This record gives sequence, structure tokens and C-alpha cells, in this order.
Amino acid sequence: MSESSDTTQPTLAAKPADKPPSDTQEIKPISGKKKPSRILIFFINILVFLLIIGLGVFGGYQSGISIRKNAQARLETQQLSDQFSLAIVDIQFGNYSSAQQRLEYIIGIDPSFPGALEKMTEVMVLSTIPTEIPLVSATPELILDDTNYEGLIAQARDLIITQQWQNVLTVLDTLRRKDATFKAVEIDGMYYFALRNLGVAFIQAGNLEGGIYELTLAERFAPLDNTAHVLRDNSRFYITAASFWKVDWKLTAEYFSQLNGSGIWDGTMNATVRYNIAAQRYGDELFGRGEYCQAHEQYEAAQTAGQLDEGSAKNANQAYQACFPATAVPTQTGLATDLPPTDPPTTTTPPTETPTPTPPP
Repeated sequence: MSESSDTTQPTLAAKPADKPPSDTQEIKPISGKKKPSRILIFFINILVFLLIIGLGVFGGYQSGISIRKNAQARLETQQLSDQFSLAIVDIQFGNYSSAQQRLEYIIGIDPSFPGALEKMTEVMVLSTIPTEIPLVSATPELILDDTNYEGLIAQARDLIITQQWQNVLTVLDTLRRKDATFKAVEIDGMYYFALRNLGVAFIQAGNLEGGIYELTLAERFAPLDNTAHVLRDNSRFYITAASFWKVDWKLTAEYFSQLNGSGIWDGTMNATVRYNIAAQRYGDELFGRGEYCQAHEQYEAAQTAGQLDEGSAKNANQAYQACFPATAVPTQTGLATDLPPTDPPTTTTPPTETPTPTPPP
């Protein structure tokens, strides 16, 4: 019985014996620190997320401010450019007071605006020059057929031969408005020729501002030749020199001394006359301060460009006497003739030997 029960009783599987730890078994480090909880990690992630959002918002805010400032600067620049263009138009039509107000507005906002200070100087000079600027020549009325392009270009050639530069430009403008591609190269050459010669004619007639403008337009089509370039530079220099007239005679004289003999003029006086007057007035200032030698130099310089007026001639004479006083005429007192007489030197003549006659042999 016992044998059967032993055979029918389920046998329990023997538990495997615990294996001794091998050398390769991972040994977990023993640490007393607890792992951060999931809530703490969650809050840290939220803070990082908010920080990123804040930085993005701040960057966007700064970018918006920069964009707004740039837009404001562009708007301001556009407004200044519009005012400058209107000032140029005012100058061309002789509205110098309005042009000065516009330029003062521009300089008040941006003193470094290109060309503003130069135009202000020109306006100040032009406002003191009589408006009766001599015309280059009368231009007869033109009859234009804007449908005949070949006829218009032939008409422009004929006007160039007769040196009617303003009429040439009128014909060329008509052609360019009708068809900008019609013989473009030839038209550009004619533009240059007409603008260049019109600018030179204006300057030679005393219209310096008009001449500078026409030559600048001509330069858009081709480089200026040396003659036109010198005339334009001298015109600009003349306008700058005239800006000191009755304001600073020293600078006026210095500037016009460089234009003396150039023949350039403004319709009223040429550079030589202005130099003569400026040198005299500066000499008068020096004479009034007691700087007689410097005044004398200015009067001498003024006489190289013309005669002195009555007041300057009187000052020049006094300045010369003060700078080069006459030396005292020496008297006979104290000269060698007043010294006590001395015995005249005695001269001794060597004795001459009297030849003794020799007895005859």
C-alpha cells in the first residue's frame, strides 16, 4: 500500500541550487539618494518651457521694435528726400526763401543728409545775386511732328548744327517719350552733346547753378571732358567762395585768390573783381587791428587784381610807413672825419747806390 502511494504521489521538482555569484554579475551601486519624483520633473519641464516661450516673446518684441524703427527711419528718409527734391525745384524757379526753409528742415533732422549743406550754401549765395540772369539765346518756337520719328531725329541734328541746345532737348524728350528704344544709342549721344554744351553756355553766361545742373545731367550719359569738368568745379568753388561774402573777408579772399584770372563770373562780378574787393576789405580789417605788415601784404595782393579804392589806398600808404619806417640819415658827427688828425704815414725810399766809375784798364 505504501509502495503504491509512494509511486502515485507527485514528486516535487527539486529547486535548483542557488548559483554562487559570478565575477561577471552586475553589482548595483548602493546609493542613499532618492530619485527625483515625477512631479518635480514635470514642474522643471514647465519652467523650461515657459522660459523658452519668454525668450521667444522677448526676441519677437525686440524684433518688432527694430522693424518699427527701421520703418520709421525709411519713412523719415523718404520725407527728407521729398523735401530735398522740392527744394531743388524751388531753386530752379527762384523760390529761394521756400528752398531755404526746406533745407533748414532737412538739416535740423539730419545734418549729414547728402547735398543738403551744399544746397543751403548755394541758396544763400543765389539769394544775394540779382535775378536778372542773362539768357543763353532766344529759342524759336518749334513745330514737332511726333508721329515721324525719323523726321524728329533729323530735326534734332539740324538744331545741333545751329547750336539751339534747348530746342534739341525738347525734340529728344519728345522722341524718348514716344519710343524709348528708337535709336537709343544715338539719342543718348545727342542728349550728352546738347546737355554738355548747354551747361557750358550757361556757365559762360554767368548762370552757374544752371550750368552745374545741365553738366550733371550730361554726366549720366558719358564722362565730361576736361573743359566742362573744370568749368563745373570752378562754378562750385565760386559759389562756395561767394557764401563768405561780407561774412568772413579772410576766407573770401583766400577762396577767390584761387579763382583769380579764371574769368568765371555770376552775372554781376567775376572772380578777379571779387578777389580785389575781398583782399582790400580784409586788409582794412588788419589795418584796424594794428597789424600793419599783414595789411600791407593784403593791399599788395589786391593790387594784382585791380586798383585800390580811396580808403584802402590811404590805409595802404600808412601801413607801408608803419611796417617799413624810414631809417635816420646819418650825420657827420662821429664819423671818421671828426676824429683827431693823425700824422700822415711817412714813407721812406730806399737809398739808391751811386755807381762808382770804374777806372779804365
